[in-house]
Amino acid sequence: MIGYLEGTLLQRYEDRILLLVNAVGYEVLLPTGVIADLAGKALGDPLSLYIYHQQTERQPKPLLIGFQVEAEKEFFQMLISVADVGPMKALRAMTMPVRDIARAIENRDVSTLQRLPGIGTRTAHKIIASLEGKMGKFTLIRPQDSSAVPAAADFVQPVIEVLVSQLGYKTVEARRMIDEAFQRNPAIDTPEALFEEVYRGEVR
Repeated sequence: MIGYLEGTLLQRYEDRILLLVNAVGYEVLLPTGVIADLAGKALGDPLSLYIYHQQTERQPKPLLIGFQVEAEKEFFQMLISVADVGPMKALRAMTMPVRDIARAIENRDVSTLQRLPGIGTRTAHKIIASLEGKMGKFTLIRPQDSSAVPAAADFVQPVIEVLVSQLGYKTVEARRMIDEAFQRNPAIDTPEALFEEVYRGEVR
């Protein structure tokens, strides 16, 4: 299975790109938000994507869907676990930033989910019923380039790794969010408690 590709942008289309990797061109479908984020990329520029790869007996042609942030791919995989939401339906529906969709799910905001292409009232309720309470991590996604994670002590390190490596924050921003969390609650003593406080700070 293909989970990650790194190469150069060979060609751009309305809903997909051709990514050149070691003399092989991979056709990768992209959600609307990723297409917008890549608008500044020129042909020949380096590009890396996390890949959702599906190939079945009923669908022998490989389906590759690309995401800039690992957590976006994880969100997509959770979304397609909902009954009646397949990969193509989920791809077409992701016209909002993942963090906004995740917040709508957590807030039981059916009207916002209904604005997603192909998501009606019944499907919106199914998504909320299946995924509510599991979206906290994804509400913090910020689609931008990450920087290297320096060494950090004790339980702060896992939270920095999630914010930077998976959610797309720069290290300085992750540290700012963590500093603010400790200012609000100096008694934090576990990664889980720290992450929850960071989340609460971001949704205020």
